[in-house]
Amino acid sequence: MIHEGGPVVRRGPSLDEARAVCVLLHGRGRSPEDVLLLAERLGLDDVAYVAPAATDNSWWPGSFLAPIAENEPYRSSALGVVEALMHSLGDPSRVVLGGFSQGACLAAEYALHHPARYGGLLFYTGGFCGPRGTIPPRLGTFDGTPAYLGTSDPDGWVPAWRVQETSAALSAVGASVTVDVFEGMDHLVNDAEIEAGRALLQRL
Repeated sequence: MIHEGGPVVRRGPSLDEARAVCVLLHGRGRSPEDVLLLAERLGLDDVAYVAPAATDNSWWPGSFLAPIAENEPYRSSALGVVEALMHSLGDPSRVVLGGFSQGACLAAEYALHHPARYGGLLFYTGGFCGPRGTIPPRLGTFDGTPAYLGTSDPDGWVPAWRVQETSAALSAVGASVTVDVFEGMDHLVNDAEIEAGRALLQRL
């Protein structure tokens, strides 16, 4: 038990009243309150936003590109938190799963291991876990789930090649993927990425 039982921070209407639900996973050294600043920028008052907290503000200790075993049992615990939260939200077709940086990596890792028809996937500077040469699973189908991946090139934490590999892995099992790579951007979410996320949520 590492991350299980931690707080979940919510913004917006209740789950019953919301048109859609957006799960946002925070980055390394950050917090739910930090990632929920994205909710403010998205600016959709009919969407419920949900953000779980990692113990000590990080989902795993090493790089997401390290061998999987080096980030255990933290990675598996983090995936368990996301799985429990997603199950609690019910129909995945009204849920957009997203995050930034390490949070986007966790979201991508979860999605590729649990393909379904989600409302959408929103990965801001993130990709699936494992060293170069890792082959993600190809189980099930995303059945046309819209996915947006935005990143910078170069980025000090998430190389653009892994974002492109993640795009290909999602597409291979039925996601409808859009990728934006911004040259020379800092490690942040820019206005164009926010607009793409807003458009994805508005289409639900």
